[in-house]
Amino acid sequence: MASTATDITFRSTDATIGGHLACADGPGPHPALVLIPDVRGLADHYRAVARRFAGAGFVALALDPYSREGSPSLPDMPAVFKHLRALPDARVLGDVAAALAHLRTRPDVRPSAVGVTGFCMGGQYALMAACTVAGFRACVSWYGMLRYDEKPAHKPADNLDLAPRLACPYLGLFGAEDAIIPQADVEALRAILSRERRSFAIEVYAGAGHAFFNDTRADAYRPDVAARAWERATAFLHAELG
Repeated sequence: MASTATDITFRSTDATIGGHLACADGPGPHPALVLIPDVRGLADHYRAVARRFAGAGFVALALDPYSREGSPSLPDMPAVFKHLRALPDARVLGDVAAALAHLRTRPDVRPSAVGVTGFCMGGQYALMAACTVAGFRACVSWYGMLRYDEKPAHKPADNLDLAPRLACPYLGLFGAEDAIIPQADVEALRAILSRERRSFAIEVYAGAGHAFFNDTRADAYRPDVAARAWERATAFLHAELG
């Protein structure tokens, strides 16, 4: 288990933002992770996931992407998609960069061994950060969306556009029955990364859909797949971050 876990604040480009910091046992220095939650924000589930990563030997900072305005009201899927379309990518990625910078200042963190991970919306931004934010050494994206139907000014490029810029080893974890992420998009990502000779692995789990790791969602949670994906993710991160 994590030796300490607490909510913290730190400075981003335009505001003081928050997150939940879970520290690995012992003085370190340890490898570290920026964790980006799903569209509903820094729920208790993601605090628990951060603590679980800390128990596996990482200093984990789960970012609150809604520090400025509070978590959104998302009563149904149309509201979710409307919110996702309105969220400025540059703001989220700026906050991710600030979380990376904060972790690198900590004496219990090895500054050359910080990765990024995220779930759903967070998985989307984890891969974006691995392509656009300098300094990450590994990325694990859990069912992160890959394609935008439209590209307004505040969302100029999706992950299929950015994939040729991938700057660190990447592990993508997807469900074969995901109704939000078409398998054609996953295969398009695989083809781009193969063509560009990037360091990557993609796992697609049969019998799993979107949010298969989220144990607070009985409709989506697949415990066997979640356990396998966790082992894959932590092994990958330990191999890449040391």
